[in-house]
Parts: sequence; structure tokens; C-alpha cells
Amino acid sequence: MKLWRTIWNTKGVGRWALLIGLALTLVFVVFAIFAPVIAPYDFAQTRVDGVKFPKVAHPGGDYLFGTSGDFYDVFSRVVWGSRTALEVIILSVIFAGVIGVPLGLLSGFIGGKVDKLLVFFMDALYSFPSLLLAIVFAFLLRDKVGGGVVSAALSLTAIYIPQYFRVVRNTTVSAREATYVEAARAIGAGPFTIMRKYLFANVVQSVPVIATLNAADALGTLAALGFLGLGIQPTEAAEWGYDIQVGLSYAQGGVWWPSLFPAMAIILLITALTFVGEGLNETVNPALRRRRMKTVTFPDRTVVAGGTDVTADVAAEGKNS
Repeated sequence: MKLWRTIWNTKGVGRWALLIGLALTLVFVVFAIFAPVIAPYDFAQTRVDGVKFPKVAHPGGDYLFGTSGDFYDVFSRVVWGSRTALEVIILSVIFAGVIGVPLGLLSGFIGGKVDKLLVFFMDALYSFPSLLLAIVFAFLLRDKVGGGVVSAALSLTAIYIPQYFRVVRNTTVSAREATYVEAARAIGAGPFTIMRKYLFANVVQSVPVIATLNAADALGTLAALGFLGLGIQPTEAAEWGYDIQVGLSYAQGGVWWPSLFPAMAIILLITALTFVGEGLNETVNPALRRRRMKTVTFPDRTVVAGGTDVTADVAAEGKNS
């Protein structure tokens, strides 16, 4: 409630970007939650009552967005793809935060050789192109975990751990010499007590903003993995990047719908998550937030018997004193 009041009491482009982003994201959340109800068919369904769907059928009629070259209903794949995208995004962001935040807190507070070793390792990971790193982990995890949602989420987790680590570590280095930390040391609090009770709440304030921006990037990377055939397999879940890759082979023949609708879903969800991240940054950050001016109402001038203005008399007395 406090966060919502802070957002509501701001003004400017950031507030509207946040509200628009939340509204668009909510649409995809509804698709993800109610996919069995909204989608007319299952994500891997290719036939009804033993009759196979037509191949690359035009949009309209029984197939709102048409059918693909794999005999899938495109609208159903788009709806089910919302669930896959949000599952991968949420899992990858949670995994990265659970690993990166404690490591950054520990590294920044302890310092010394531990800090140097962790910083070196995280900088080495951060220096790799994100897509290349995701491809490497996708190869490594495919035989052990499979080609499902968990495998894709773990492949993306390696990309974002260094980002959480660097932000939390830098904030911790600045906060560990603060007065309240020194006071905690003076009363006998141990290192883990100080990190858990005094530092954690102060160094994770920027994590939600990073998480929303990483979510938008995670969707793009997931689509790239699917486009390259290294993401989620089509029989395990609907994935928009894979659908685009399959649809492009028919695009030269004028069959545009199998690729267009998954691509539009990716663009809209990335835009929505980016709006949420940028909007949160501008509404929550005190340095960027613009507060809405509140209307100030002055009391009415009261006139008593004899025509005396009470408000004016009080003002005169205050001036004479």
C-alpha cells in the first residue's frame, strides 16, 4: 500500500508509463492464468475428433489467427505462449535474485580476498555476450534437465546473477560504514546479524527495478533461444521464438500470420515490462520522482456581529506581536 501511495502521488511520464505497462502486462497475465479457458485448443494439439487441422490456414473462421506449418492453431499457441514466457521470466528472475543478492551482500560486507574473488568471477561472466552465455548453458543443461521451462529459466539465470551482484555489492560497500552499522557493531551484533537485520532492507531497494528490466531482456533472450532451436521444445510448451522460426520458412510464399502474431506478442510484452521498469525507476527513486501538488484550502473569512473580521484581527495581532 505504501508503494502504491508513492506511485499515485507522483506525476509525469514515468507514472503513465508504469500504469500503461501494468495494464498491458495484466493482459498477458490473464492469458497465462486462464489459458485453458481462453485458448480453443491445447498448445500441441493438431487435430479434433481425429481430423487434422489444415496446414497454414488463413486467419478467420474456426482459426482466429490461422494455423501454422506444424498444423498448430496460432491463436492457441500465442495464448499458451504467455504462460511459458511468464513462467520462464519469473523463475529466471527469482533464481538470479536468490543467488546474486546474497553473494553481493556478502562480498560487499566482508571485503578482502572473498570480495576480490567474487568480483573477478562475476565480471568474467558479465563480459560474455548475454545470448552467447545463454546458448552455452542451454547446451550444458539440455541433456541433464531437458528442454523444458526449468532448463530455459536456468539458462537465463546465469546472465542476470552478475547484475544483481554488482548492484547489491556496490550499495553494501557504501552502507557498511554507515552510523547505524557502527552502532550495531558496538552493541555486539555479529556480521550475519548486521547483514540480515540492518543492511539487507537498505541494499535491495533497487532490486525490483532491475528485476522488471531483466524480465524484458529475459523474454527477448528466450525468444532468441527458441528461434535458434535451443529453447523449449514445441511438444513441452508453446514458445513464441520457435513459432517465429517455423513461420519464417513460409513467409516468402505470402503466409505471414504464423510469424506475425507471436512476434507482436513478444513486442507488446517486452514493451510492457520495459514501461513497468522505467516507470518504477522514475516513481520510486526519490531523485527522479516528481510529486503531485496537493490542493491547499484556506479557511473562510468569518464575520461576526458588528462586522468584525476574525481572521483579519488574528492576522493583525500576530503582526503586532
